[in-house]
Amino acid sequence: MWCPSPKFLLGCTTDCLSCVRRRFSVKPKQLLNYPKRYLGQPSPFTHPQCLKPGEVTPGLSQTEYALRRYKLMSLIQKESEVLGCGTDHAVIILSNPTLYMTSDIPFPFHQNNDFLYLCGFLEPDSILLLQSQSRQSSLSHTAKLYVPRRDPGRELWDGPRSGTDGAVSLTGVDEAFTTEEFKHVLPRLYDEGVTVWYDCTTPVHPALHTSSLQPLVEFRSRSKNRIRSLRHLVQQLRLVKSQAEVELMKKAGYISSQAFIETMSCRKAPVEEAFLYAKFDFECRARGADILAYPPVVAGGNRANTLHYVKNNQIIKSGEMVLLDGGCEASCYVSDITRTWPVNGRFTAPQEALYQAVLDVQKSCLRLCYPGTSLENIYSHMLAMIARKLKDLKIVPRGCSDSQLFKAARTYCPHHVGHYLGMDVHDTPGVSRSVPLQPGMVITVEPGIYIPEDDTEAPEQYRGIGIRIEDDVVITEQSPLILSADCPKEIYEMQQLFSTGS
Repeated sequence: MWCPSPKFLLGCTTDCLSCVRRRFSVKPKQLLNYPKRYLGQPSPFTHPQCLKPGEVTPGLSQTEYALRRYKLMSLIQKESEVLGCGTDHAVIILSNPTLYMTSDIPFPFHQNNDFLYLCGFLEPDSILLLQSQSRQSSLSHTAKLYVPRRDPGRELWDGPRSGTDGAVSLTGVDEAFTTEEFKHVLPRLYDEGVTVWYDCTTPVHPALHTSSLQPLVEFRSRSKNRIRSLRHLVQQLRLVKSQAEVELMKKAGYISSQAFIETMSCRKAPVEEAFLYAKFDFECRARGADILAYPPVVAGGNRANTLHYVKNNQIIKSGEMVLLDGGCEASCYVSDITRTWPVNGRFTAPQEALYQAVLDVQKSCLRLCYPGTSLENIYSHMLAMIARKLKDLKIVPRGCSDSQLFKAARTYCPHHVGHYLGMDVHDTPGVSRSVPLQPGMVITVEPGIYIPEDDTEAPEQYRGIGIRIEDDVVITEQSPLILSADCPKEIYEMQQLFSTGS
């Protein structure tokens, strides 16, 4: 696809390969000669039902990962020109380690998402090294992976590893070596002419950091050319999604929406929160989700007023509402949806009035999801709308001043209107919510009103009710794309669902 913008990264929002190829001559290797054995992650040879030839992870090709690395090196080149860092750069990103719940029983492994974003390699105890050298206004770089040595004894217990040959074939990087061989690279990184980019303040793999990189960090702390942080540049790239990423997020949104429908259809009371948790988890996984994106909130009655209630161990009584905040992870991308409904399928008059108020606020906020605005702007609008609804419902006195209404809105909705979404639930947390939205960004919109049962100043009929409604939104040039649109939220939609549910 030809990009109409002459300025790569600044004007191009399509992630087109034409821009990159014109500037960098990107020709990523399509290494289709996969080892004919099981590797440490699915490959097109072992899992043709999941992966097409040339894909590293479902829906994402070696070309897309190469494009991300070239974009990162371009950002580094631009920043180094401002900082006066020179032309030689080494970028180091560590994978996550394996964590253990006890003795030799591991937790399910989840990769460091910055590492995963740049190479797609899903195994622990690995290092990605990008090295560039800029000459005559052109940029070239090499991508190397350092991965654990294959060990048949360990593979007997833990499953296969990809090894160096599998890592290259899977990801399309230039070369791969064993993790032990990373020590041969280190002497070069002490050179004052090389700028090292590495997030050393909070290393994601403490053991690799201590064994391989701590001496370098200590040396560089006394150097004029100190180590530069990398995380803000990777987050800048992750903030705007490619079309392939949007398609994967559509999948996660669809799976979670269908799981919500099935869970909401379980119209029975009383019901245990744990049952709804298990139902939602099952319905996500049965539709192709890898895991849940985060511990879900399944909060009945007054417990919905605890924003991060995750114990999910109480009984929801007939007449109470349940707030379910949940989402799945599918092919490394997540969803984050919240719905609130009466567990017996029938709204009381106060529940319906408060629910409709939150829904009106949410729909009004969704209409503001267009390029040029920001999450902060939408948040200000949400507070103004909530203040108006609190006044209309007589939850606050009509004679309140504007400042009192604003304070009440902050009290009854103590959280922000939303956050960025992507590979993480709270994606790119280092990016300000004041940044203007642009096509390709994905956000959540999640207003709520929470009235604890011990709030003696609120009308009695509303006490103990907590309501939040949350959708996932892709910013486009036209109207916003709601990834969770299949998940019912209108009162009449939910009533139809309740009438046909089990």
